[in-house]
Amino acid sequence: MAETEVQADSEPSPAAFELERPNDYSKFLLYSKSEILAVLRALIQKGSMVTVHFDRGNSFLLTSIIALSTDNREFFLDMGSDDEMNRRALLTNKLIFTTIIDKVKVQFSLNKVSQTQHDGRLAFLASVPETLLRLQRREYFRLPTPVVNPLKLNTIVKCPDDSTLRLDLSLMDISGGGVGLIVPPDQAGLFQRGDILDECKIMLPDEGLLIVSLCVRNQFDVTTRSGSRFFRVGCEFLNLSASRLTLVQRYITRIERERKARLNGLA
Repeated sequence: MAETEVQADSEPSPAAFELERPNDYSKFLLYSKSEILAVLRALIQKGSMVTVHFDRGNSFLLTSIIALSTDNREFFLDMGSDDEMNRRALLTNKLIFTTIIDKVKVQFSLNKVSQTQHDGRLAFLASVPETLLRLQRREYFRLPTPVVNPLKLNTIVKCPDDSTLRLDLSLMDISGGGVGLIVPPDQAGLFQRGDILDECKIMLPDEGLLIVSLCVRNQFDVTTRSGSRFFRVGCEFLNLSASRLTLVQRYITRIERERKARLNGLA
């Protein structure tokens, strides 16, 4: 049965889904039923976790696609472990499904899911979507940053009393689209969805200083296996120039190459 507890490698709920910006991402939309079914079958085969967003993105549950119907018109998903979340998902009239498979972002939306039985257990039943977004863009590869000597972001945030606070925060991950920040629980309230962080500074080792503006897109609570707790605050780069994007991609490519070399015993 799928868990509703959020893990550090799950897909957080974004404030704005690429799927809802068809003018910007139309070339990544699939309309062919055979192509859409191929993506769903790959998700089943790999057992990929799928996040189902509803209540205008304010609620979500984690699940996985477990089977297609014999006529390929519907598919089955595990129920979540939270009965209340399951009940709310069944009542909503819009759900957005997001996942990542082989470093490719996948999104699709449905108007409803229903409850059924599959292999003797409760499951969700949903119609195969008519369109599906498969966002295969290099900049969306999210690189986990080093645990030892992590990347740091220096920024200034506004406090509730209108004062300002300068923070040095560790990065959890970085991509060409933005960064994930590790924020202590007592500072999580300083980062609200839609907040703009100007003049953020990130030193990328052997590449240079990256100065960017960020928009806070989401945050979720993370509890590690050791029991420590923090919030991952997802931020999107704003108006990132081509030269700065190249700086980020060069860093990501080099670190990933070094990581693979270590795994293969070449370094």
